[in-house]
Order: sequence, then structure tokens, then C-alpha cells
Amino acid sequence: MIRLILLFLLIAFKTEAQTSVLNIADSLFSHGNYSKAIAEYEKHNNKPEVYHKIAKAYIAIGNYDEALINYEKGVETNLENTLLKYDYGKFLHRTKHFKKASEVFNKLVYIDNKNPNFHYELGLVLEQLKDSTAQNRFFSAFQLDRTHQKAIYKIAKHHLKKGRNKQVDYYVDMGLETYTNNKELISLKDQNYYVRHQYEDAVVWFEKLIELGESSEFIHEKLSLCYYQLYEYEKAIEQRKLVLKLNPYDATAMYVIGTYYERLQDFKNAEKHISKALLLLDQPLDVEYRTLGTVLNQQKKYSEAIVALKKSLKENPEDPSTPFFLVRTKDEYYKDLDSKIKLYEDFKIKYPKSPFIKFVNYRLEALKEEKFLKADNKEN
Repeated sequence: MIRLILLFLLIAFKTEAQTSVLNIADSLFSHGNYSKAIAEYEKHNNKPEVYHKIAKAYIAIGNYDEALINYEKGVETNLENTLLKYDYGKFLHRTKHFKKASEVFNKLVYIDNKNPNFHYELGLVLEQLKDSTAQNRFFSAFQLDRTHQKAIYKIAKHHLKKGRNKQVDYYVDMGLETYTNNKELISLKDQNYYVRHQYEDAVVWFEKLIELGESSEFIHEKLSLCYYQLYEYEKAIEQRKLVLKLNPYDATAMYVIGTYYERLQDFKNAEKHISKALLLLDQPLDVEYRTLGTVLNQQKKYSEAIVALKKSLKENPEDPSTPFFLVRTKDEYYKDLDSKIKLYEDFKIKYPKSPFIKFVNYRLEALKEEKFLKADNKEN
């Protein structure tokens, strides 16, 4: 009897101790002490109970490999836990394991085909896999929940791409009935009016987006074009200037503003903006492309660097450094010694007065010596 009592007490003590460990770990997690929380969770005897918590803690500190390992262990040891599988599937999607994610969500849809979010998440994954059946999943989510804003957006956007304007109106309006300030749906609505040349209606919805705090080159550009079509040139100029505020080097915006001023017969401002546009368009981009080439070289992306440097040379054929950088990049990229030697010999013929000619001679000599030694080793 005494032994039995002691056994019960021991079990109770161990249970209480494990509960304490779990409480401490949960508290650390909730306060953002994720690494310490992981250490506490690892002390828990019933690991299947905490694998998903460990995974979430690893996600919080950015260690996705360990998160994946713990999610997989959690799923393997909690076969009936659909919520855990749902979180696991979303994590796989987030980390671009799309094929695995599709398998997880397909199983979840099979387990519970009445859950709209299972269909929606499967649709997102299939979309990434370029699978045309993604739209079927979004539509299933919508059928199960006709207020599902995200599914409605996906369906409406698809119809907009296909030019099915009436269907766009139908789904967008249905979504806005339950969430009037859904910015994504409002954006589809104004675009749908715009492509149909219903500029007055488009203006209303573009303006609503701005009222909701949205601001982008796309919004201000399209709204400007709407005002232009409605002969409201002052408002069209105002919106184009907002484009310039976001992108001061947008030569197109600068030029268009000039043409709008011309419409207003404000020729002074028209000249000012058109002249600025021409200056922007006339700026050579050799420095930018050469810098890009240098950055790509540092990453050993030689084929891409060659493309960038060729563009730099095209922008400014008189620059003495770009041809040399191009040859050096090809030297790193090419494997064949004869091809490398020809690069430098051609460079010497084309650029005999290059400030880099000494290095070219040195490199050419080194390549020829390397070729000689390789030929000598083959004979021996």
C-alpha cells in the first residue's frame, strides 16, 4: 500500500514537473525569448506534444531547416492533428516546398472537404506550381464560404486577366458587400473600369484607394490618364507629379506632364518639363551597367556580368575601362585557354593605347606559359 502511494506521488511529481517545464517554455515563447523557449521545450519528456511549438520558435528566429525537421516529427507523431498539418502545409508553402505543400493540402481536403481554407491554401500552392486547377480550389473555397475575401480576389483577378469584365464586377461587388474597404478588390474594380474606358467610374475607385492610404506609381499614373481622358488636365498633372515624387527620374512622366501643360497652353511649363524629359532620356547608363557588372562579378555570375558590361559599352563606347572589365570577365568565365589568349590579343589590336595594356601583356604572357606547360606535361 505504501509503495503504491509512493508510486502515485512520484507520478504526480513528474507530471507536475513536466507541466512546469511546459509553462515556463510557453511563457518564454510568448515574451519573445524563442531560443530559451526551445531549450525548455527540449526538456519536455513528451516530445510529440511540443514539436510544433519548437518548430514555431525556430521560425521566429529564422532557422527554417530546424523548423522543418520539427514540423515533420510533429506530423509523424500526431497523425490525427489536422491543425498541425495545416500549419505544416502553410510553412512548406512559405519556404517554397510547393510540391510537398500540395501533398499536405490534398490530404487535408480529402479529410475535410468542407473546410474552405484547405481548398484556398491548396489553390495557392497549385498556383505556384503553374497548375491550372488552382482556380477550381479557389472556387471551391468560395462555394463553401461566399464571404471568403481572399478566394473572391483570386477568382476576380483571374477573370480580369481573361477580360471577363462582367464576372469581375460580380465577384468584386459580392466581396465588397461584406468588406467595403478591401483594397485589393477596390484595385480590381478600378482596373476593370479603366480597361473598359469607363473613366469617370474608374476615377471614383482610384480616388477611394488613395483615401484608404494607398499610393503607388501605378495608381497615380492610371488616375492621371483617366483625368486626361476626361479633359481635366490640372488633375492629370497633379497625379503625374505624384508619380515623379515616387520616381524623380521617370522621363515618361516628365514628358507627359509637358504635353498636359501644352493642352492648357502653358507653353513655358510645357517646355520646362519636356526639356527635362529629354535630358533624362539622354543620360548614358554606362556607369550604372558597369557597376552592375562589377557586382555580378563579385558573385561569380560571369555570364550575367558579360551582358551588363556589353550594355555599358554600348551606352558609352569611348569609356576606356569597360572593354577591359569585359575581357577580364570573359577570362574568368571561359575555360578554354586558346579562347582566353585570343581575347587579350584582340584587345591589344583594338585598344593599343589602353591604360590597362601592361596588365593585358602580363596576363597574356601568363596564359601562354600555362598553355605551354600543359602541352609539355601531356608529352611527358
